[in-house]
Amino acid sequence: MDDGIKPSLSQSSFSSEEKPTGENEQEAAPKAKLDRAAGFEQFQLSTEVQRALKEMGFVMPTDIQREAIPAVFKGFDVLGQAKTGTGKTAVFGIYLTDVIDRHLNHPQALVLAPTRELAMQIAREISTISKYTGLRVATVYGGQSIEPQIRQLRQGVHVVVATPGRMLDHLERGTLNLSHVCRVVIDEADRMLDMGFIDDVRRILGHTMKGRQTMLFSATMPEEILKLSKQYQYEPMYISVSRDEPAVITHIAHQFLMVSPKTKYDALFRYLEEKQPHHTIIFCRTKSSSDKLGFVMKKKEFRACAFHGDLSQNRRDSVMKMFREGSINILVATDLAARGLDVLEVSHVINYDPPDDPITYVHRVGRTGRIGRSGTAVSLIAYGEMGLLGQIERHCKITMEEVKLTGYVAVREDDYQTFGSRQSRPERRPWHGQERQQPRRRGGFGNYRQGGGRPRR
Repeated sequence: MDDGIKPSLSQSSFSSEEKPTGENEQEAAPKAKLDRAAGFEQFQLSTEVQRALKEMGFVMPTDIQREAIPAVFKGFDVLGQAKTGTGKTAVFGIYLTDVIDRHLNHPQALVLAPTRELAMQIAREISTISKYTGLRVATVYGGQSIEPQIRQLRQGVHVVVATPGRMLDHLERGTLNLSHVCRVVIDEADRMLDMGFIDDVRRILGHTMKGRQTMLFSATMPEEILKLSKQYQYEPMYISVSRDEPAVITHIAHQFLMVSPKTKYDALFRYLEEKQPHHTIIFCRTKSSSDKLGFVMKKKEFRACAFHGDLSQNRRDSVMKMFREGSINILVATDLAARGLDVLEVSHVINYDPPDDPITYVHRVGRTGRIGRSGTAVSLIAYGEMGLLGQIERHCKITMEEVKLTGYVAVREDDYQTFGSRQSRPERRPWHGQERQQPRRRGGFGNYRQGGGRPRR
C-alpha cells in the first residue's frame, strides 16, 4: 500500500445506488444535526471569516454547507454528492481558511480541479473568504508559462489549487513539495474520471501525508469514484443533497421562445432588448457558430464576446475578466468552454442552439441561479425540436413557459418551406422528352447502343 493511502475499515464493495458507508450503519460517521433557522454563526467561525462571508452576501448556509461544514471541522473524511451551484466550494473554502496555520511557510492543503477555469474560480472564492486572514493561495494550471507559478510557490503558500497535469509537472521538476499537505480536496471527481485524470490523481495523492483528511465531491457516483473513495478515504461521511431533489434548481425560471431558422437572430435580439438581462451566457453548439453569433452581436452594438476552446488561455482569461468587471455582459460560449465557469452575477442563460440532451441542459442552466440566487433559462426552439423540449421537461421535472415578445412573430409565411409544408414543396422536375428514358447499364465494355455492359453468353 502506498504511504499516501489511508487504510479503510470497510472492504465491502458498493454500487452507485447504495449509500457508500461501511458494511453496517454503525461504521458510518454520525450526521451533524441540522439547524435550518440559524446562519453561519452556528459553525462558530472566526471573526475574519464571518466578516468576509457577510460581505459576500452569504446569510444562510445551503443544505450541503449545513451538513458538510460540521463534518470537516470534526476531522471526518467527506464523500459529498452535490450538483454544481449548491455551494460546495464554500464548504472547504471556509474550513481551510479557519484551520490552516498561517505561521508555517509551506503548503498544508491541496485542491484538485479538472479544468483551468474551475481551478481559477475555486482559488478566487478561497481568496475572497480568507481576505482578512493573510492566507496565501496559489493556482497551478496548464496553458501558461510555468515560471511565474514557480516564483509564487517559492515565496511560500498555504493552499495550492491545481489541475492534475500541471501539478505532476511541478512534482517531476521538484518545484512543489506536498509532504506537509494534510488536507486534500478532490472537486468534481466524476469529471476527472471523464477526462482521464483519475490515475494522475492517484499519483498526486501518493506525495501527500499519510493519514491526511480527504474530501471528495462529485455530482454523480460511478463505480470508479466509489473505488477511489474506498482506497483513499477512511470511513468517509457520505453527504448527498441531490438524490431527492429535481435535476434542475427550482428557483430558475425555465422558458422557451418559438423560432424558425429565419427568425432566430431577430428573436434573440428582441429578447435581449426587451428583457435587458444583467449578465448573460448564450450557448452555441459549435465554435464556429459561437464566433459568428459573437461577431453579429458586436455589429448590433451588444457588449458580447465569443468564448470557446480555440481561444488562447490569455484571451480566455481576458474575456472572463471583462465579463466579471462588466465591460461586457454577454458571453457567447460552447458547452465545453463554459464548464467550470462560476459567476454569481449571471442572471440569464440562453440556449441559442438547443442542447443535445437533458443532461447538457442541466449543465447549461446551472450557470445561473447560483447559491440560492434567482435566474432565468430561455431556450430558442424550432417546431421540429418540440420533442426535445418534452424530454427536458420530463427529465428535469419542470414545465417551461413560452415567452411572448412585443411585435415578434415566430413563423413567417416564407418559412413554411423550411418546416416541410406540403403546399410549399417545389414541383417535380419533368422528364426530358415525351417518354421516360431507359437508365444506362453499368459496365465499361459491350454494346453501348444497347445500354452498355458485357453481353450475355
